Amino acid sequence: MKKIIFFHLLNDYSGSPKVLLQVIEAVAKKGFEAELYVGGGAEGGFLSSAPCVQKRYFYKRFENKYLTLLSYSLSQLILFIKLLRYRHASAIFYVNTLLPFGAALAGRVLGIQVIYHIHETSIRPRPLKLFLRWMVERCSSENIFVSHFLAKAESFTNIESRVIYNSIPQNMVSSGANHVYPYASGNKFNVLMICSLKAYKGVNEFVRIADLLSGQQDIEFNLVLGASDSEVDDFFSSVTLPDNLTIISRCKDVIPYYQRASVLLSLSKPEEWVETFGLTILEALSFGVPCIVPPVGGPVELVSEDKEGYLIDSNRVEDIAAKLAFLHKNPEVCFRLSEAARVKSLSFSVDNFESDVIEVFNGV
Repeated sequence: MKKIIFFHLLNDYSGSPKVLLQVIEAVAKKGFEAELYVGGGAEGGFLSSAPCVQKRYFYKRFENKYLTLLSYSLSQLILFIKLLRYRHASAIFYVNTLLPFGAALAGRVLGIQVIYHIHETSIRPRPLKLFLRWMVERCSSENIFVSHFLAKAESFTNIESRVIYNSIPQNMVSSGANHVYPYASGNKFNVLMICSLKAYKGVNEFVRIADLLSGQQDIEFNLVLGASDSEVDDFFSSVTLPDNLTIISRCKDVIPYYQRASVLLSLSKPEEWVETFGLTILEALSFGVPCIVPPVGGPVELVSEDKEGYLIDSNRVEDIAAKLAFLHKNPEVCFRLSEAARVKSLSFSVDNFESDVIEVFNGV
């Protein structure tokens, strides 16, 4: 049985390492030998609990984008050199996201099979994206895409590809199955968004929507961010936050927030960042939480208009605020959307995810 060696650039609490953790857990259940190479220091993230041997390589992010690019380039050179030790190994290189190209290049040089798990399409600057696609074309033997949208948007000729939809962990599935959608928890209509602290994720739009509805005392907003307290303070240093908004940083357990949520917002700005799946959307659906999401990309494979929620561009903050006010006044609509949301989530089961992942390795 071949050893599976996984590669990821940065361990944090975002979607791609969360999905990779599930892949590693799936192969561990089947008895595969696995290792994980992850860049960065000892910061916590989903991959910290991965059931495999973990090894680190250099990577550091900076405020200056040019320093970050230099750090990234150096990290991949270091990774490439580290991997030359596998020249006689019977292994598979599993590259999570397009970014760890050093692993793919090492696999090509050593004659080791490379599998890419592709999560993203919005990579900047454009020359970097073109280079990373070129590496995939030269090094990959199979590509896994997280949605049909992404498979079409980032197709590669002459490389076998398949779509494996993301799923959610079993503990979250169980919590969602036992959850009773509250509509208004504690007599508060709760609007939730969970994302990384990036402007292109619609963080500023979420604040504006909260401000537009600040006059309605029984509507509250929770913004759960994958960032430290200092990063949050820096980001909002020049912003006056409305009183109805609570910001939660570096949250390891989001289940309590889904349990209180009346509606989930996903506000990624398509002109800057297209969501290729939307893991937080699926998580919310599993708790029966209606969602308002962008009308492009992977989210449209999760949410249909006026069924599990609504499709509204994040730039239309007034329209989103009006829709929230409508839902707040119409609980029967919320309950109808909630029922459809829970049904839709069943199509993305962890059992399907794990069987699809194992099929990839059984075929090599």
